[in-house]
Amino acid sequence: MEKEQVVIIGSGPAGLTAAMYTARAQLNPVVIAGPQLGGQISLTSEVENYPGFWSEDHVPTGPELVEVMQKQAEHFGARLVFDEVTEVDFSAGPPFRIKTYGKEYLAEGVVVTAGASPRHLGVPGEEEYIGRGVSYCGTCDGFFFRGKDVVVVGGGDSAMEESIFLTKFANKVEVIHRRDQLRAGAVLQKRAFANEKISFVWDSVVEEIVGNGVVQGVKVRNVKTGETSFRKTDGVFIFIGHYPNSKFLEGKLAMDEEGYVITDELYRTSVPGVYAAGEIQDAHFRQIATSVGQGAGAGMELEKWLAAQE
Repeated sequence: MEKEQVVIIGSGPAGLTAAMYTARAQLNPVVIAGPQLGGQISLTSEVENYPGFWSEDHVPTGPELVEVMQKQAEHFGARLVFDEVTEVDFSAGPPFRIKTYGKEYLAEGVVVTAGASPRHLGVPGEEEYIGRGVSYCGTCDGFFFRGKDVVVVGGGDSAMEESIFLTKFANKVEVIHRRDQLRAGAVLQKRAFANEKISFVWDSVVEEIVGNGVVQGVKVRNVKTGETSFRKTDGVFIFIGHYPNSKFLEGKLAMDEEGYVITDELYRTSVPGVYAAGEIQDAHFRQIATSVGQGAGAGMELEKWLAAQE
């Protein structure tokens, strides 16, 4: 069993920032990376809205930002562990017990930055064709659809960002959205509407994903008229929001009805000594910049709390 001053659960922007701040405070944090180093940002093709890295000559990618954040945290003494938390026990702490697939830790303080995951449609054929035409990451899988037709489900920022990215590979990108207007920001909307490869199917939902070994099409229903249709496609990319990765925290920390960890203005959870930052507790902003700020705040407050215990 490893005894640590600080354990950070998750390695997205919030986690790596909390790691940097606690490392600079000489707390020797351990970052348990989780299933994806960098979290969702590592799957992002271009990051235009994080200040300080953009230039007219180069728009940074998500993996590039993750690499810089990781190196910066490690430079100050943070240690990354490529493992995943399976169980926590905050009831008798501190020290708090954290179990992963490979080890068990006792931590004097914890920052939970486990992030969020993409929501599924929950329609027939979806689970069956994951990896065979169904995807939740255009950056990851767009290359496999060179010269093909794809469908994007959703109307928010992620849906438009990924639709635009997919036009680099696909012949045609058809966006299916349940409303008659997009929720994405004005700049992304303008870029999407101006792209000749992108078309829109309004007021419609996907009711089934159809295929034979691989995706061949989707059954679509118009929510206003009830009319159904079949649309042929080679791929279905789904961007309809996210849910917090908080299942392992059920019964351990106070959460809202959607599973987001409840924190106060200082990122304190319902357990003293356990803090939370990023999308595990933020269903509203969900931006790299806000997650970084939250991670910084959580790291600073944890350092103060640990000092007070001494």
